[in-house]
Amino acid sequence: MGVLFAATRNPSAEPAAKTSSAEASAGKRGSGAAQPGGARRGAQGPVPVRIVPAARQAVAVRVQSVGSAEASATVAVKARVDGQIVDVGFREGAPVRAGDVLFVIDPRPFSAALHQAQANHQRDLAQLAQARRQEARYLDLLERGFVSKEAHAQFRTGVETAAAAARASEAQVETARLQLEYTTIRAPIDGYAGRIQVQKGNLVKANDAAPLVVVNQVHPILVVFSVPEQVLASVRTHLAAGPLEVEAVPQNAKAPARGALVFIDNAVDPATGTIKLKGQFDNRDDALWPGQFVSARLKLYEQKDALTVPAHAVQTGPKGQYVFVVKTDQSVELRPVRLGSTDGDHVVIVQGLVADEKVVTHGQLRLTPGAKVVVRDDGPRS
Repeated sequence: MGVLFAATRNPSAEPAAKTSSAEASAGKRGSGAAQPGGARRGAQGPVPVRIVPAARQAVAVRVQSVGSAEASATVAVKARVDGQIVDVGFREGAPVRAGDVLFVIDPRPFSAALHQAQANHQRDLAQLAQARRQEARYLDLLERGFVSKEAHAQFRTGVETAAAAARASEAQVETARLQLEYTTIRAPIDGYAGRIQVQKGNLVKANDAAPLVVVNQVHPILVVFSVPEQVLASVRTHLAAGPLEVEAVPQNAKAPARGALVFIDNAVDPATGTIKLKGQFDNRDDALWPGQFVSARLKLYEQKDALTVPAHAVQTGPKGQYVFVVKTDQSVELRPVRLGSTDGDHVVIVQGLVADEKVVTHGQLRLTPGAKVVVRDDGPRS
């Protein structure tokens, strides 16, 4: 206030300003000059806070990462024969089952080709039967000495030639039948159909580079994530003892999806120093979707009797993490701590606290070391 009055240059107010400044200085010397900042706040009254005792409990030790979901199987559906699409049997984005009709290519040319192949095969079978009858007649004549062996051999060769032609035409029938079957394009797997790339009425060619549609299988679904190479040995050790649980948490999810670790890559990425893992999830509620980013948590083991506090009780300063501990005289102490793993809303305290010490969970922003506090259930939230 004294500075403000001096800046206005009001002569009549200057003595009062000097008096006020002197009184303020005297007040500071008498009550707070030798006290820490917390005591000065204490002069304004105790700070309302909420507290929680440090407690021992079982805590899951997890490795956290960021991953992405990917389909357990992806099939790019392509035509196997050339022709015109005459029907589309599904909706874009709809679920499909293995065997469902996706597209129909005009079958008429292939049906005609099958009929022609069948007719050719019947002709060859008739010729084979005729050749066998002739060969049998000449065999009888040979046995009776009426024809030479060379004459009979010619008819025997005719039988073999006719039999080969019949087998070839039979193969042509099977090929034509397959070609006709290929005009009906079916879903190869259960999953969800993507965007239709080729609409009804368009001409398609066998094995075009662009697929007609892509089907993704999401039951089950995979989540791919990477962990530091330093934890690889621990992952392998605990996996050898039994399945390891993986949690995947999509953005804004109400609850994590739970699955199991099914894959460890066979090499560490030297560029990042990480190794790729995969978790598999049933995904019956479709909570995970291919390409979606998720928070991935791999549970290694459960740590018994771990000392924990709520995660929001831990503050970060220039020298690292710390908590405010409420002492018996209702003052607070700033206590540096060393943290372990995090399990949900709680964090493990490796060093700096003992069980049952009371730590401040809300109201930390108004605290300094030595400040007096009052514990309230309705204290302010930091």
